[in-house]
Amino acid sequence: MAQHADGGDSDMGDNLERLNANLAKMEELSKRMVAALGQKDLTADAGMSGPGQELYVKAGSALFNEMLTNPTKLMGHQVAYWSKAVENFIETQQALAAGQFEMPEDDDAPKDKRFANPMWRTHPYFRFVRKQYELNSQAIEQSMAELEGLDEKEKSRVEFFSRQIIDLFAPTNYLATNPDALQKAIDTDGQSLVDGLENLVRDIEANKGELLPTLSDPNAFKVGQNIGTAEGKVVFRNRMMEVIQYAPKTDTVYRTPLVIFPPWINKFYIMDLKPQNSLIRWIVEQGYTLFVVSWVNPDASYAEVGLEDYIEEGYLEAVRVAKEITGEKQVNAVGYCIAGTTLSATLALLQKRGDKSIKSATFFTTLTDFSDQGEFTVFLQDDFVDAIERQVTEKGILDSFFMSKTMSFLRSNDLVYGPAVRSYMMGEAPPAFDLLYWNGDSTNLPGRMVKQYLRQLCQGNELAGDGFKILGETVSIRDIKLPVCSVGTKTDHIAPWKNCYRGFSQFGSRDKTFIMSESGHIAGIINPPSKKKYGHFLNPKVKGTADEWLEGAEFHEGSWWPVWEEWLQRRSGAQVSAREPGESGYEILGDAPGTYVLATTKG
Repeated sequence: MAQHADGGDSDMGDNLERLNANLAKMEELSKRMVAALGQKDLTADAGMSGPGQELYVKAGSALFNEMLTNPTKLMGHQVAYWSKAVENFIETQQALAAGQFEMPEDDDAPKDKRFANPMWRTHPYFRFVRKQYELNSQAIEQSMAELEGLDEKEKSRVEFFSRQIIDLFAPTNYLATNPDALQKAIDTDGQSLVDGLENLVRDIEANKGELLPTLSDPNAFKVGQNIGTAEGKVVFRNRMMEVIQYAPKTDTVYRTPLVIFPPWINKFYIMDLKPQNSLIRWIVEQGYTLFVVSWVNPDASYAEVGLEDYIEEGYLEAVRVAKEITGEKQVNAVGYCIAGTTLSATLALLQKRGDKSIKSATFFTTLTDFSDQGEFTVFLQDDFVDAIERQVTEKGILDSFFMSKTMSFLRSNDLVYGPAVRSYMMGEAPPAFDLLYWNGDSTNLPGRMVKQYLRQLCQGNELAGDGFKILGETVSIRDIKLPVCSVGTKTDHIAPWKNCYRGFSQFGSRDKTFIMSESGHIAGIINPPSKKKYGHFLNPKVKGTADEWLEGAEFHEGSWWPVWEEWLQRRSGAQVSAREPGESGYEILGDAPGTYVLATTKG
């Protein structure tokens, strides 16, 4: 007995010591958090954080008008809501009064991964909280869906921001109503909460007073060492870009070189994360001389850089370099996302100039007709764009943090609240996930370019409309005449495939091929044949609407890469001896992935 008592005293002493250490740690972390919150830029434009007051006034007026004109419908909704809420309360009260702490499985519960823990369906307290949240969510969604007196864009914005409120107040986001977090706190004697606070402070410090969860272990990857490792050399550099020529993997290559223009909203190594899913490696292995542009990560000195600079010092220079190095008169080009949009303007410009330097062009998830702005409609109205203009006029750039936050809140449960729960309440370290690491390695955008893109292309829809004025010409997607291929992705929320198709179908080219890949903006493109994961749809006729195209399309298992490569092969000429970087006389400036890609926006 004495021995048992001694053990108990020892355990209590250890627990007390651990508790005191954790309390000291929390006090230290709290001081750090206060200091980190003090770094927040209080001069930031409030208009970039939410819609203007006009939207709230219109929504409130519409709701008030509906109350006056159709009170019966409103009362019906209220009665139905309170009936279900009271029923939920009584059911829980009866279970607790009977000492019943495990209720029958709630089979009607929606399949929501946030509520995977069985306690959300069987424990009286958590079941009550979950069902009440679902009732509240349904009531809000129904009210917004039936709201009249708003135009389509206003209604979509009200629904979007209502969904943000619904997601924010999910019971999983709060310690007192999250059974997983509470259980882990008990199991770890509170250590998970200490670790969570440390993670929270780390993120606030990293984002200078702002809060956005870290999605991937920042120390797990290093560009050029375990991601972005395809063999190549930087063969050209100017203030806008580095051009990387990749080393050949075949004895002979197709005569016509390929130049890829990645988006400058993110970094190019999304196409070269790991060897097994590297599009860059795969293209080289198929026998192409490949050049990839790595864009500069701009600072405030780039404030006056516009789309004309990206075209003149980026696209046209990269094409010139590839032609000179290979001795060819033409190249094939690829543009991804915003780089595809700008490639379309470049092609139209070259057509106006009678310049045939580009033989064919491929577009990955590219929008050129912005008449339907998809999920970005909520951010492309004047209140937001006015605020962005004020910000870039003052700062010279659109800070990468704003873009990261905007993209994250389009999928808030997956990219904000879910990671926040795991990191701050469960105390988990962020995973070592290369795709999420890349997602967090974002870039700034030059002020002038941002204004042009938002005002002239997105809001003004000039490329698909009356024409976009650039470098002395007025250009349109209808000016494009060369062979073109476009790849849209089925579940893309950034560039919906139907919107990609709509603009692409207006190109003036007679030779048009459209491919629709399964999955989204990234996974649908970075879809290597070896994985045999996502299939694709093909229809040789690019005519009619997107729905009509899909109705006549045939589904094929596996990656679209080989289909596209066959298309590219027919436009790439005969085989010639492989070209090694540096042999043309161009000075080698360094190894791939170069220096521009390493520039960070944090620090």
